[in-house]
Amino acid sequence: MKVLVINCGSSSLKYQLINPETEEVFAIGLCDRIGIHGSKFELEVPASNFELEKEKDMGTHKDALEMVIAALTDEEFGVVKSVAEIDAIGHRVAHGGENFSRSVLIDREVLEAIGANNCLAPLHNPENLMGILTCMLLMPGKPNVAVFDTAFHQTMPAEAFMYAIPYSEYKELKVRKYGFHGMSHKYVSTTAREIMGKPEMSKIIICHLGNGASIAAVKDGKSIDTSMGLTPTDGLMMGTRCGDVDPGALFYIKNKRGLSDKDMDTKINKKSGILGIFEKSSDCRDLEIARAGGDVRAELAINMMTYRIRSYIASYAAAMGGVDMICFTGGIGENSSLIRSKSLEKLKFMGIELDEEANSVRKKGNVKLSKNSSKVAIYKIPTNEELVIARDTFNIIQGK
Repeated sequence: MKVLVINCGSSSLKYQLINPETEEVFAIGLCDRIGIHGSKFELEVPASNFELEKEKDMGTHKDALEMVIAALTDEEFGVVKSVAEIDAIGHRVAHGGENFSRSVLIDREVLEAIGANNCLAPLHNPENLMGILTCMLLMPGKPNVAVFDTAFHQTMPAEAFMYAIPYSEYKELKVRKYGFHGMSHKYVSTTAREIMGKPEMSKIIICHLGNGASIAAVKDGKSIDTSMGLTPTDGLMMGTRCGDVDPGALFYIKNKRGLSDKDMDTKINKKSGILGIFEKSSDCRDLEIARAGGDVRAELAINMMTYRIRSYIASYAAAMGGVDMICFTGGIGENSSLIRSKSLEKLKFMGIELDEEANSVRKKGNVKLSKNSSKVAIYKIPTNEELVIARDTFNIIQGK
């Protein structure tokens, strides 16, 4: 079976063509910096060691998806002769709200429910929905499966997912913490437990750091808390999202500026975070380059970003009564030695000792970053949300 996995992020689109039964990857690629100057398209065909990388402006995720389909079916380097060889499409969907607690085969009702949750994940659900509709248009008749990013965190206890607002808001409107990046946290925590020898009991903190970012506390294989909340806006400082902020400050800004609800939504989701502080870009790579050149605003943004990561790590260690392993994943978590280092500084009191030499060397795969004397293991573990999506798609199609 060949499953095309589509994973739309706020400024990126990852894709893979996978056989979920054998885990063979026929093609893998990335559309990066979508909507940002300098967009890049990447394709890799592992079987032939073929790689393609080119700069190509992609203003929208629809543009990116059209490029993916064209590349997969290209006469010269494509991996399928036509879309007829693709058996199913699995889609990452950011927010399932209270509608979905598991992956589902997509029909009209599911499409409407996903659209109804757009307000809860304004940077992702619309792109997810667009990806689904585009695939249905380009590959009519193919089964499409939605895999929701909120499912892994449904094991959180009430004291972690409830907000201290009138209980009626939860009972009637289901206002609570849902959490996101569930597939990534699930994959990385499972891999971490395998590295540890599959212990019955474990305390793992996963730092999924990218343009969207979240941290999860995973105890004995189950999520007990995570930094994102009802929407992906909560928690860490991100590329364009504000993360934690006093709600009263938002009302103050709204009233003083005379802004509408839509204006405020745009401000906290698309104009805040790294972009809001640095102002020149929302990309962490641009931020690090500017910092190295002495940009004071870039230095401030990085200090703010890593301060919050560090604070969450300490908080979740307390929530679990300790921590056995800290894992970094995601575009920033896997590639930025600076962010990893600054996120762990001042945590030596917890027995955390980062091996700066190991941290500074780029290596593929799972990499140990802690000193042998460290009481807490530190690892870089590349996430594989696509494999999680492909497996769920296969199981749904097979009726499992």
